[in-house]
Amino acid sequence: MTTNNIPSLEKKIFLAALVFIMVQLGFIAYSVYKLGIRVPTCATLKPYTKAEIITLAPDRYEIHLLARMWEFEPSHIQVPKGSVVDFFITSEDVTHGFYIDGTNINLMVVPNVVNYAQARFDKPGKYNIICHEYCGINHAQMHAVIEVTESTATARLP
Repeated sequence: MTTNNIPSLEKKIFLAALVFIMVQLGFIAYSVYKLGIRVPTCATLKPYTKAEIITLAPDRYEIHLLARMWEFEPSHIQVPKGSVVDFFITSEDVTHGFYIDGTNINLMVVPNVVNYAQARFDKPGKYNIICHEYCGINHAQMHAVIEVTESTATARLP
């Protein structure tokens, strides 16, 4: 079959579909390389039972969080401005949500699974963490905060 036998309308539709696919791939590449958007993933770590902050390098931290009825542990975290933070979070009891206001982090925290996301905090201020997945009667009180400071001190729990 030669291209001469394909009707003109079908050629136009095929060309339009190819252009549409290329534009979508361009949007994906732009969001990854220019906007820094990453897809949250499940980490291959075993669930842990202790929340902690680990300093990997200056302005680079790994935070292990625990979600349980009706709290995040730790509930208050301080990091210096410009920090890149790797969040690892797991649940001890039921499914929870993990949303950090002002970032692109929005995870569903499932028991016995460790979820991972990364964020860079360039603006000083308070970033609220909320549970967006109903987890019981005191769900509305389940929140935490990340405080980004102007100081150059390392991340810590106040």
